[in-house]
Amino acid sequence: MFRRLLIANRGEVAARILRTCQRLGIEAVVVASEADLGAPWLEGADRIVPLGPAPAAHSYLDADALIEVGVQHRCAAVHPGWGFLAENAVFARRCEAAGLTFVGPDPHHMSLMGDKARARETMKALGMPVIPGSDGPLSSLEEAREVFEQIAGPALLKAVSGGGGRGMRAVDHPQELREAWEQATAEATSAFGDGRLYLERRIVDGRHIEVQILADRFGVCLHLGERECSVQRRHQKVIEEAPSPALTPEERERFLPQVAQVVARSGYRNAGTIEMLRDASGELFFMEMNTRLQVEHPVTEQITGLDLVELQLRVAANQPLPLRQSEVRLRGHALELRLNAEDPAQDFRPSPGVVSELCWPQGEGIRVDTHLRSGDRIPPNYDSMIAKIIVSGPDRATTLERARQAVRATRVEGVPTNLALHGRLLRWQPFVSGAYHTRSLEQALPELLGGA
Repeated sequence: MFRRLLIANRGEVAARILRTCQRLGIEAVVVASEADLGAPWLEGADRIVPLGPAPAAHSYLDADALIEVGVQHRCAAVHPGWGFLAENAVFARRCEAAGLTFVGPDPHHMSLMGDKARARETMKALGMPVIPGSDGPLSSLEEAREVFEQIAGPALLKAVSGGGGRGMRAVDHPQELREAWEQATAEATSAFGDGRLYLERRIVDGRHIEVQILADRFGVCLHLGERECSVQRRHQKVIEEAPSPALTPEERERFLPQVAQVVARSGYRNAGTIEMLRDASGELFFMEMNTRLQVEHPVTEQITGLDLVELQLRVAANQPLPLRQSEVRLRGHALELRLNAEDPAQDFRPSPGVVSELCWPQGEGIRVDTHLRSGDRIPPNYDSMIAKIIVSGPDRATTLERARQAVRATRVEGVPTNLALHGRLLRWQPFVSGAYHTRSLEQALPELLGGA
């Protein structure tokens, strides 16, 4: 195992990785921008290194500075967490060239899966069903029109290098293509430096289901069950749960091993997430692969009893995974509520500021992943998520009730949050029944925000 690790991230992400390092006896070197110096989540670090100004472009996205820190402090490896440079193949390659093990897949697979069009082609060739659409990036608006006609719409224009809903536009009619093309190209170029687009059929009222996988260098590739991520607002996940209430045991038994087999055939190593869309008929299609841990990985940890950060580190250190598929036990149910510093009454505008009071829930089946304490300041420079409230139980009904109790016991003062919305969602009939889809929350938001 590594003796010293550079954590190339901040906040809740860094705090989460730190916990595993402390348990395994790994020295942790943690970087901090000027906005984060003095933050309580740094207290568990063995070494704290100032990184640069508050803007992420001059700190947590500064590959040169991060690699210099890793080399100067004689780190054996770099864990990028999730977000920032976690899926940057160039950064991974440069880490390896500097003698730093990158905790994640190799740069080849990061590049392959980071290019959404190539990822589709690769998975299709390996036997994974993909959403009907263009074969590779579109060369022109005219080609987009031709593909739209072939799949008979509706469709999504999507950035080849995209993520998080950026560089994505819905198209219902051919006459909408030009404006959507121009907007998506401009947004993708601005966000990713890559304006290429592809087109795929838009699955209306589908379910967003993802599979956590782990693969080592010794031929073992595990699936750790699926997560349901269909409670979304503007393509951003709000609540995740595992397992999915949409799948039958027979469907689960059929498609989870298939996903693991496809990933194994691809030669992928370390942790990754296969994202799927399930249409109204129950058919599942590959959408994309994220070559990292996801924000929602704790729900998988809760139903498996595994520490996914530890397993990532062991694979990166060339150790075999300590279990086989037959030893993976999926027990009970888990939910994750993303608690954000944002104002639902102001179109969810981020609300940085000082958190005057914090009180987190406690009790059986309750876990809170956060980096904040009472009196801390939330800077305006980074993501608005302040905590993940993770709740588990022996079944979904028990977990839902525990989640309701957890929300009632949570107190955040000083900044607006989406806590009250979570309380309403946990009593919202489509969610309680499990009969929801990716557009359900958007459609119900006026009602949910209007009533207590």
